[in-house]
Amino acid sequence: MNLDALVLSRLQFAFVVVFHFLLPAFTIGLASYIAVLEGLHLATGKAVFLRISNFWIKIFAVSFGMGVVSGIVMPFQFGTNWSRYSDKVADIVAPLMAYEGLMAFFLEAGFLGVLLFGRKLVPRWAHCFAAVMVAIGTLFSTFWILVVNSWMHTPAGFSFVNERFFPFDWFQIIWNPSFPYRFLHTVTAVYLTTAFAVIGVAAFYLRRSRFVEESRTMLVMGLGLASILVPLQALLGDLHGLNTLHYQPQKLAAIEGIWETRTNQAMVLFAVPDEAAETNHAAIEIPGLASLYLRHSLEGRVLGLRDFPREDRPPVLIVFYAFRVMLAMWATMMLLTVWGWWLAIRGKLSTTDLYLRACTWAIPVGFIAVSAGWVTTEAGRQPWVVYGFLRTADAVTPNLTGRDVTISLALYALVYVAVFGAGVYFLSKLVHAGPADLGAAPESGVTKRPARPLSAADAA
Repeated sequence: MNLDALVLSRLQFAFVVVFHFLLPAFTIGLASYIAVLEGLHLATGKAVFLRISNFWIKIFAVSFGMGVVSGIVMPFQFGTNWSRYSDKVADIVAPLMAYEGLMAFFLEAGFLGVLLFGRKLVPRWAHCFAAVMVAIGTLFSTFWILVVNSWMHTPAGFSFVNERFFPFDWFQIIWNPSFPYRFLHTVTAVYLTTAFAVIGVAAFYLRRSRFVEESRTMLVMGLGLASILVPLQALLGDLHGLNTLHYQPQKLAAIEGIWETRTNQAMVLFAVPDEAAETNHAAIEIPGLASLYLRHSLEGRVLGLRDFPREDRPPVLIVFYAFRVMLAMWATMMLLTVWGWWLAIRGKLSTTDLYLRACTWAIPVGFIAVSAGWVTTEAGRQPWVVYGFLRTADAVTPNLTGRDVTISLALYALVYVAVFGAGVYFLSKLVHAGPADLGAAPESGVTKRPARPLSAADAA
């Protein structure tokens, strides 16, 4: 068997990032949700918000720990598998990654201890402040990671000298053309991932008549957020798509399954793309609709893949189907949101078994959506790692062998199976325990602090 180091390195990076991203996709939104719960408890004094916050803090701790472990091993690949990439982009990417560590990781790490262990050691306002700081830290992390990723898609603010990237305008680098759209689209996606996880857990309890007060509160809060963000995501996705059309037209053509440049371009609902024959089989199309939403005119001209050299095209099959999986997940979210409002108006939101069952089964929809979206955007950038300047084939470590990557991929798989297996086990135990089993509400002020190690000697 011929083991291609480039293909295996891409497979390994995709495997590691997809599994790692499942955790930030949950904890970024969950940190903000906990901050909201802490703020509501501080403002109203209602114990229900405290019980819900305590419950999700436990889940956040396990998820955050899994994210840290899986994230630490991930950057090693830049040195082992992508050394030429690391060498060429170091003057731009390294400072941006350092900003993420300095601004986000230290902020999260500093206040996470207070959030996890300081409930009885600090006043309520201080604990709420710690929750807010952790939430801000996760958003800072999202900001800088997406700055790097967006710059690789729409590079700006640099000079390209001797096949190396040198910064000359950090404002252009950070606020590169695709970053604002990518940041808003991603943050909205991860918030929706958390919202539907919360809705699903609440529905799980309500079907069993457990923790009814907490579950109704979680269900209403999750549905309220979804009511805003699900429609908003459609608008942000459209704006991001128009940005992609301008800066990465062959990616957009692959997403839409468009081969021939024309006006009155049809929207391809479903097809089986054939890259060899440059056509679609079994296509289901709506005439003129692609021109309408991409060019805002039925006469709008949309480029097809045949206008681009084969060596500059992304893998159409992967991009085409991944995008439609993402859309299907969004449609599921919209359906559940509209259904939820219809039931809420009739006063049956928390008592309709079929809806609660659907919400429980829909817990993974956000995770599937963000994973499919990541595959769409990253596979759609191929064959470039820095779009238009550095090809993926020229970024891989030159002396790497297929055998080397096979061994490292197997080790990554073993580590991730252990981490995710243990994590899922502990998370399932926490979910089955529920909010009410996590302790009673503490007093409002500062309570007893732990005894010093030698306090027993003092007492003697």
